[in-house]
Amino acid sequence: MAQPPVAGVLAAVTELLAAVPDDRGGALWRLAPVARQLDANVIRVPPGERVAPHVEPDLDVLLCVLGGGGELTVAGTTDRLEPGRVAWLPRGTERSLVAGPDGLVHLTAHRRRPGLAIGSVPPSAARSAGVATAAGGTDDGRGGGEPACLLDRICPACDRPADASDARFCARCGTRLPERDDG
Repeated sequence: MAQPPVAGVLAAVTELLAAVPDDRGGALWRLAPVARQLDANVIRVPPGERVAPHVEPDLDVLLCVLGGGGELTVAGTTDRLEPGRVAWLPRGTERSLVAGPDGLVHLTAHRRRPGLAIGSVPPSAARSAGVATAAGGTDDGRGGGEPACLLDRICPACDRPADASDARFCARCGTRLPERDDG
């Protein structure tokens, strides 16, 4: 399988940053190939804005500062961010960011999360969980139904799923989550 040249990826990110208004925050670029083991995003935090303290429970994250500056707090320790600085954010640790007066542009990279998918559940697992199967019904007599839609819990800016069903904002980038459509 052919891999894109590193310089081509870097050139595209540099051109993207030049083309996007300085006050636009959130994910500006994402690693897009479907068959990959890695997720990567270029994120901009506008001047003076912050990413609220949060914990990534499952994945270590590597953060590399591309432009601007600010401060990163991990597990209560604050460090200055500037272009070229790299930080390892271990899973399970609380972290937050504050952008400096020029904003903050950084690349994050981590192991890819498994995607949300609609699929079949093995009949034995479905029966033990009381889930309807294609063959009809469950062992507990509750019947089946439509699977729950979780799209309102997926951040439109960085694709992070919200941990809480009542979350209104993304814990990673602060973007407002989609409104739930129960109708």
